Formats: sequence, structure tokens, C-alpha cells
Amino acid sequence: MAPTSSFQKPLPEQSFAKVLFPQPHTILIIFNRPRHLNSMPTAVHHAMHNLLTWYDNEPSLRCCVVTGAGRAFSAGADLKEWDQHNASRQAGKEGVRQPLPAGGFGGLSRRTGKKPVIGAINGLAYGGGMEAVANLDIVVASKSAKFCLSEVKRGVVAAAGALPRLARAIGRVRAMEMALTGRVVSADEGQQFGFVNYVADDHATPTAEDEDEIIQRPVVQKALAIAKDISANSPDSVIISKAGVNSGWEEGSVENATRVQDLLYSQRLADGENIHEGVKSFVEKREPRWRDSKL
Repeated sequence: MAPTSSFQKPLPEQSFAKVLFPQPHTILIIFNRPRHLNSMPTAVHHAMHNLLTWYDNEPSLRCCVVTGAGRAFSAGADLKEWDQHNASRQAGKEGVRQPLPAGGFGGLSRRTGKKPVIGAINGLAYGGGMEAVANLDIVVASKSAKFCLSEVKRGVVAAAGALPRLARAIGRVRAMEMALTGRVVSADEGQQFGFVNYVADDHATPTAEDEDEIIQRPVVQKALAIAKDISANSPDSVIISKAGVNSGWEEGSVENATRVQDLLYSQRLADGENIHEGVKSFVEKREPRWRDSKL
């Protein structure tokens, strides 16, 4: 576990998530409202957005893993809070639901952060939980994980970014089926669709709430192994590579995305320490000693 005193800025306070540092350069965020299937009240979205912004700006951290305590990753919005808000409005009381932050649902569904976030999807990912999954960089799912855009079954709409992202990621007809039917999709099917990278076994306390047991879940161990592989690479190269993929996804034109990436990053990469260290370590036949990224 990394000592929090080593960070440049204090870790933002969290009432919803547990935050751990189980290996060098990696932050593990555990959604920790298991009795409510890790559904998220409005304030949580802003707290998570602040936490992920802090992660992006902390030079010593290179990769993030998110997972859930209990049997759910996240069942979406806190519908009890939503119902109370609706009742207040019907009673003529003033009040507007606080909008989501720029990062979207859970600070994840519309996040454009510079560093990678890996999902270790341990169980249900419904509604907003699925919207978050649709924007993660790499997704590892437990065998029993279930995915669902359940909004249509509750009279609301998946408006936090998942619909256009899924249309691009898995194709129009598959995204349309998920959005219009609210059908539950298994982990294996999610891998076939293309929004799940790996499916992990379910042994080792799939409904765990204890931190140590959660870390030992195969789905979390696989996610941490990927995070370790990413963290072993040049942090500059990882940041720019992620930006390049996202640019191609968002911009539409491959050539324009390439041009934008070149304009934004080529000189900054060339001026950095890590590109010189990577080439020098190859010539000297040794492991590179990366510096924290200044990008």
C-alpha cells in the first residue's frame, strides 16, 4: 500500500468509495454501498469525479482499477433518492436535481481523463453502472457479471453517454437491442459483443465486502495484473496512446485524429525524459527506469 503522504496533493475525502493502493503506481477504487447494490446518490457522482481528477493529476499513479463491494459493480442511480425528488416536485416544492459532473455517472461515463481506468466488473452493472462500463478503457468481468441498460424499464433514458458510445463500440443493432429492450447481457455475451475484454472465474468470495477478500477476487487480480503491465510502460507513452485511441473514437476522421495527436503531443513527447530513457535502456540492454509523467 502506498503511503498517502507521498502524494503531491491530499487524497479527496470519500464517503462512498474505499480507496486502496495495492501495488506500485495503481489506485484501486471500490464502490462501497453493497446493501444498496452500490447504487449512487447524486453527491457520489461529484465525489467520484473529484477523485478521478485527483488520480489524473497525481504523477506517481499510472493506472486505476474500479470494482464493487458485495454482489454488484453498480446497479445505477439511487432510485429512492430520485423518487423523493419527484415527490417533492409534485408537491410543488422547489428543487432541481443536481446535474452530473463533466465526468458523467460515477465520474466515469463521460470521463475524458488522460490515464487509464480498468473495470473489474464483479456483478450487476445496470443502468448507470452499464453507462460507466461503456466508457472504461479495459473491462474484466467475472463469469457471473450481468450488464443491462435498464432505464427503459423505469421510464427514464440512458443519457449519461452510453448510447452513442455503445453504438460505436458494439455496433448499431446490438446497442439498439440493449437500449430498447433492457435485456440482461451475460459476461460471455458482453465479450462476444466487444465491450468486455476478459472473463474471469467466480471462485474466491464473489459477494465479498472485506477489502482483502475483494482484492483476492480473480476478476480484481486479473485487472491488477493488466494495471501492472500498463504501469511497466512509459507513462508518457501510455497517456498519449490513450489519447490517440480516444481521439479516433470521438473525432470520426482517422486522419484528423492523427493530425490532432501529432499537434498536441509529438513535441512534448520528444522533449520529455522517458523517450530518451526508453531508447537508451534498449541500447544498454536493461530495464527502463521511467520518470513520473509531466504531461
